[in-house]
Amino acid sequence: MFDIFYFDKLPKSVPFARQVVSLNEAYKLSRTRYFWIVDYLCDYSEWDFLWEPAPWESEYRHAFASQHQADCGTYLVPKTGYKETKYNSCIIPRVPTQENWTNTDYTDFDYSWHPSPTDPPYIYYFPTQHQRTGGPVYTVPDATDIKYVSTMQVVKETVDDHWNDLSYDFDYTWHPDLTDEPYIYQFGTQHQKTGGPRYVMPGATEVKYVRTIKCKRTSVDQYWETPDGVQNFDYTWHPDATDKPYVYQFGTQWQKTGGPRYVMPGATEMKYVQNPRCEKTSIDSCWHIPEDAEYEDFDQTWHPDATDKPYVYQFGTQWQKTGGPRYVVPGATETKYVDQIKIKTERFAKGAIVIDHFDGNTDKVQSEISDRTTVLKTARYFDNYLDTIKRVISTLEDQEYVWIVSSVCDYTDFDFSWHPETWQAAMLHVFASNEQKFGDTFFVHVPSFLSRIDDVELLDWYDCNFVEDITVPRRPMQVISHNEDTHMDVIQDQNFRDPLVLLSNSDVDIEYIPTVSLWREKTKTVVPLTPGATNVILPRVSLPYIKTQIYDYPNIDKTKKHIADDHPMDVIFISNGETNAEQNWKHLSCIAEHIPNRVVRVDGVQGRAQAYRAALQASKTEWAFCIFAKLEANPEFDWNWQPDRLQQAKHYIFHAKNPVNNLTYGHMAMIAYNKKLVEINPATGLDFTLDQKHEVVPMLSGIARYAHDPWIAWRSAFRECIKLKHSLPNIENEYRLEQWLTVNAQNDELGDWSIRGANDAVEYYNRAQGSFDLLRLTYEWDWLAEYFTERYNQSPAQKCTQFLSQ
Repeated sequence: MFDIFYFDKLPKSVPFARQVVSLNEAYKLSRTRYFWIVDYLCDYSEWDFLWEPAPWESEYRHAFASQHQADCGTYLVPKTGYKETKYNSCIIPRVPTQENWTNTDYTDFDYSWHPSPTDPPYIYYFPTQHQRTGGPVYTVPDATDIKYVSTMQVVKETVDDHWNDLSYDFDYTWHPDLTDEPYIYQFGTQHQKTGGPRYVMPGATEVKYVRTIKCKRTSVDQYWETPDGVQNFDYTWHPDATDKPYVYQFGTQWQKTGGPRYVMPGATEMKYVQNPRCEKTSIDSCWHIPEDAEYEDFDQTWHPDATDKPYVYQFGTQWQKTGGPRYVVPGATETKYVDQIKIKTERFAKGAIVIDHFDGNTDKVQSEISDRTTVLKTARYFDNYLDTIKRVISTLEDQEYVWIVSSVCDYTDFDFSWHPETWQAAMLHVFASNEQKFGDTFFVHVPSFLSRIDDVELLDWYDCNFVEDITVPRRPMQVISHNEDTHMDVIQDQNFRDPLVLLSNSDVDIEYIPTVSLWREKTKTVVPLTPGATNVILPRVSLPYIKTQIYDYPNIDKTKKHIADDHPMDVIFISNGETNAEQNWKHLSCIAEHIPNRVVRVDGVQGRAQAYRAALQASKTEWAFCIFAKLEANPEFDWNWQPDRLQQAKHYIFHAKNPVNNLTYGHMAMIAYNKKLVEINPATGLDFTLDQKHEVVPMLSGIARYAHDPWIAWRSAFRECIKLKHSLPNIENEYRLEQWLTVNAQNDELGDWSIRGANDAVEYYNRAQGSFDLLRLTYEWDWLAEYFTERYNQSPAQKCTQFLSQ
């Protein structure tokens, strides 16, 4: 254990610490490679003072977090000194104290809060529900500057004695910012910045208007003039007490005039008030309604602004600025176009073609649109919209305008009375399907289309008008849910009814499903919706391409794979008597506090293959991160990593750093095992993992701490070098084997035992002369223990005992 020092007071939970007056004194007194600096306000009752950093972090000073700051005042300092500090996420809790605190009447406040030791001295103000001040105050000795803490808000419940009137329905717990100058704080009503209570600070002369909270006024003044034919007006309105007298003119739902007036005594000047407005219900006699229009839903309570000159007001249809009613003011000769309200006209295109996508929905479409337009015919969808529309339009020479609709869309609420502006008549009008602007609904001018389409290679290149403000919903996509590990296990056995299907082997909640364009094959993309593709959109057209993996289809869009997160994979720790198992398990447990994964330990299962199977049986996920006891897990590893379910099921081998020979590759690394593959693995080869489909993922999973005793160091090197030797000729593995045989970067006895294991493996391999039966013996730990005993005249246990006694 390392030396422990403190500066001010002895922590209750570390009675064996020694006091020093400075860091220099700690350097002089320390007898260990590192020493601890502890703080008396920290609770170390659950802390492991055996904690030690990774070798590549040995030159840092290590700081540890509290529940409030990244630095709790606890440090592990190298005896040789340091230049930089590494902030670790493991938490050492701080205990509540009244030191440095004032205004501590709030009993539900967490007084264990503390500033960062690296910050300059501040006076820290904590907020209430009203201000950035008013809560407890923490004062660092010698501090003069103020810092406002935005978190840890307290609730003020007391009422001050500075209010002039307590008769309003109002939150009188309000208080000013304690750092402000004295003001007279004026509160408003629902209508103005004045009219509410006042909070008067002693000595204040200047008024400050508070807009954060208001009171509700219910009384009505006597200054109102109300016209006939209006209703639904809030007469509690009042003017701002600081304004000069005005005649306040209120509007209707149509104009700034026409509503009530509020006339201040002595007022001559008019002021128009936007809110509140009243509702005009009377109908004037100035209307001229066209006989052929559907005007039952037209609101004739409309009226012009009384301050305008006389106009003939022309109203439009739902699509154009003309064609609707007129409001003629007496004496008017000039026309003014009005966009506020419009009248509905009959449809422009008389018929529609239904495109059948072979999804069984053509009858639904005909039923949805038959009362609003005529279904001219149903046509089969080719593999793209250009050829499909081209073939259909060629049979409609007697039509001028036509709708083209698709069986994949729902037209229940679509308005077939839409028509374009005159200047847009010859364009191809495309209506978006959901958010996809390359939609499935078209408005076509038949003569223009027939005269121009032969010169167009892609429909995108035609003169298109994308009507994105009117969308047509796609029908719900066919969902194929299954329990297989990857989608490849079900694709060949399913009946794909729709042009697009959603494959899902997870209960992940997908809030948004993107709309895939069906214009041509290149736009019909495979779309994974999660990082591991547990949910994926698959186009029917991709099926002939797919043989061994979905990647056989060339059109894949991975830009939507973060729409939802997959469930985190289980983490399984596998141990079987390794001397450093407990240390690495504690290290993993510390990491587990900050990751979303379920972490489980499987211990004492004899036999390598049996241990793997027991580990995967303990997992509740299809894949699990398997960490072997010799591995010190990398806390920076991305534990949200997922296997790719667009491929066939396989194992994924990550990288590990070997501190003895400085190699970084898959040996002793964490492996994401597939549960079903592990169950059926016969374990008859030299390597359990490599005998099945696998992939190497170059992500560092940790440090392989295998050289903790002679037996484990020897056994690990022996097993790995048998496999490396068997893989030759291979340039990369030749290099790795040479490192195992010669390099001892630790320059110690355990590194020597690793080199012995490597050389013994090469010797055994050469004597076996390629006999797989002899090489297969090295797969089991019991055989390895017997071979070690025979070679060194000591059992593994005896050798480890002898080593520890030295």
